[in-house]
Formats: sequence, structure tokens, C-alpha cells
Amino acid sequence: MTELPQDLNEAIAQSRIATAAALSDGQNLLQVELVFPEIALQAQSITQQFVPEFEEMHSGLKVFFPDTGAAALARRDWGETPFKVTDLGSSRTPVEEKIAPEDELFLLVNPAAVEVAQVEKLYIAAAGRPVILLNPRLEDVATIGIGYAGRQLRDRFLSKIESCYYIRPLESAALFRCYPQPWQVWLETNDEYELISETAQKPVGDDLERILNKALGTVDPNSNAPVKPLKKKGFLAELQTFLKALTQ
Repeated sequence: MTELPQDLNEAIAQSRIATAAALSDGQNLLQVELVFPEIALQAQSITQQFVPEFEEMHSGLKVFFPDTGAAALARRDWGETPFKVTDLGSSRTPVEEKIAPEDELFLLVNPAAVEVAQVEKLYIAAAGRPVILLNPRLEDVATIGIGYAGRQLRDRFLSKIESCYYIRPLESAALFRCYPQPWQVWLETNDEYELISETAQKPVGDDLERILNKALGTVDPNSNAPVKPLKKKGFLAELQTFLKALTQ
């Protein structure tokens, strides 16, 4: 069983292994989420650490950034690379035109909800070739919507995404998934993290809070009373507490 990572570098290493395993199993639409504060500011360095595994597996790797500015900055900072770096396109240069026959695998870095249409078009144009979303932010209800169009998008595209690696610090806990393991909830006790739950589906909202409250002994598992929301720390405090506990 894969344990919680000791630091961000180990999390990235675990995510590479999990993604490679999912690709080997025939999955072709994957996402990796490191839900840490201000993680988007480290997009370039995280991508550089993530990419080598897939350069070796696929000579036709192509890396996409959300816009031309981010792609140009990566090309400037990285210099010559064995893979191509581009952006998700615009009305003048549709993303479909950026797909070449020799491309074998597509890595999308930090796509946001406003880019979800381009991401879906890229996936369709890839025609079965693997697409990996690295730290995507696609599930923004305010942008995607909660009505009929939002439900259609989820049914048509978002529901197909396999979350092969996910880690998110919570209040004295962590939500974790490393393919092919199930979703796990870890609880901090005595400066260590203990596995308290495994589920086939990602626990969210009341389900997640019920798991944690049950482990903490703050709720009767047979009660139908509303679940008491867990306290949440500020983003920076969350990360500092999480990493401090992991490295002790």
C-alpha cells in the first residue's frame, strides 16, 4: 500500500508512478491533483519533475499550457526540450489544429474551468491517445453551471476523467488516492497519520465529514442528525500543518 508522501517531491514521484500504472491499464483520460495552496505558482517546476516518466514512455509527448503567455514562458525557461510545448489555442487557432499525427500523449498543465471546452475538444481530437490533466481546475460550478448544460458536460466529459492521483490536506487529516488504490482518508493522531477509511468513490461533502467525525467520535454513525461541518484552516496553515506532521 502506498503511504502518504513525506513532501511535495515525493507526491510528484508517486503521481508519476500512479499515472504510468493507469496508462498501462488502458486509461486514456487521467488527472493528477495536488491540492495544496498556491500550487499553480509552481506549475513549471512540477511539470518538469512530472514529465521525465512520460518522455521515456512516449517519444511524441506534447505539453499544453492554458494560454500563449504561459507556454512562451515555459519555452523560454526550459530551453530546448525533446517534447513540444504549446497552448490550448483560441478562436483564431483552434486546439484541434495543434494536434499532429506524430503526437502520442498530451499533458495539459493547470487547465481551468474557463478552458473546459478546449480541453474536451483536445480529448476528442486525440482520438484515443492518452490525455493527462496536471492540477486541473475544471469543476468550477460558477463557470460550468449547475443546470442542464452543466449536467450534460459532466455526463459527456467530466465523468470520464479518472483521478489517478489526488492529495488534499484537511483539518488534521488528508484525502488521498494513488491509483490503483481506492480513495483513502487519513487522520492525524499523535503526530502521525492513520488510515481510517477506504472507498471506491471520492468522499465529498457530508460523506467526508461523516467519516472524519465518526473517527473523531463526534457523531453517532446511526444518527440522522445533520453533519457538523469540520473547521477549516487557512490555506497556508493547512499546508504547513500537513507537511510538518508528515516529516516528523
